[in-house]
Amino acid sequence: MHYTLKQIAVFDAVASFESVSAAAKKLSMSQSAVSMSLSQLEHLLGRPLFIRQGNRLIMSHWGQWLRPRAQKLLQDAQQIALGLHDQHIISGTVKLCSSQTAAEHLLPKLISKIDNDFPELRIEIAVENSDHVAKEVLDYQFDLGIIEGRIDDSRLHQEPWIDDHLVVVASPHHPFAKHKQTSVSQLEQAKWVLREPGAGTRRIFDAAIHGLIVQLNVWKEYEHVGLLKALVKNGVYLSCLPYLDVEKDVAKGELVVLTTPELNLKRHLSFIWRQDTGDNPLRNCLIAEAKRLTRE
Repeated sequence: MHYTLKQIAVFDAVASFESVSAAAKKLSMSQSAVSMSLSQLEHLLGRPLFIRQGNRLIMSHWGQWLRPRAQKLLQDAQQIALGLHDQHIISGTVKLCSSQTAAEHLLPKLISKIDNDFPELRIEIAVENSDHVAKEVLDYQFDLGIIEGRIDDSRLHQEPWIDDHLVVVASPHHPFAKHKQTSVSQLEQAKWVLREPGAGTRRIFDAAIHGLIVQLNVWKEYEHVGLLKALVKNGVYLSCLPYLDVEKDVAKGELVVLTTPELNLKRHLSFIWRQDTGDNPLRNCLIAEAKRLTRE
């Protein structure tokens, strides 16, 4: 069997974009050349790698099997092309999809450190809620994800990064702000503005109230933490958010953290990646630097 790296690169690009034309643009090739290269690879392997659905090319079972192996082959080829000098060992691009809390409060410092210590390592970032992060990693759109809480999917490896916790917050003018503790019955009577279903923050909160609150009065659900904080500051609502997201607001006296001893709001942030992608020195470097940074 004599496949070429170019054919593997074409397959990987088509898998990423689900389109021959988009892959051709990315690779600076003609559409006919991309189609021919893909057809030759399928012929060599004796298996269809894609199934056409309308205008999209969706990976077949065989394509899904090949994708992580193709990506590792391309990464190894890139390392060979760059040479074996120490400064080039950690070189290439990691595609990272992160939940909001990590993206806003932890990743800027991490990326600055990576840029300084590993100038040949590039990080491409997207921000989604935890459910979407997992889906994008499973669909091979990203090499690495950062989620809030845990996920139960045998296809994903989960590596804990840092412990965190949520807090219930209110305006300083809210009636509950004057109480030493807020009971479950009081929480059940309140109006809430919360993260959308699928967000890691929402999943932790829902688990914390499960079996304690029968019917929660959820007024609005939003994706953006800044909007939720503004609604709480200016209204009669409660919300449950990561402490990292409200720490400065609490220090300024714009929000108050309610004491809710009956709720377990502890959680952790974790890295996730596909089990079948094997070892990846770029991913290992990024995770090692992230853990080192949070220990400092």
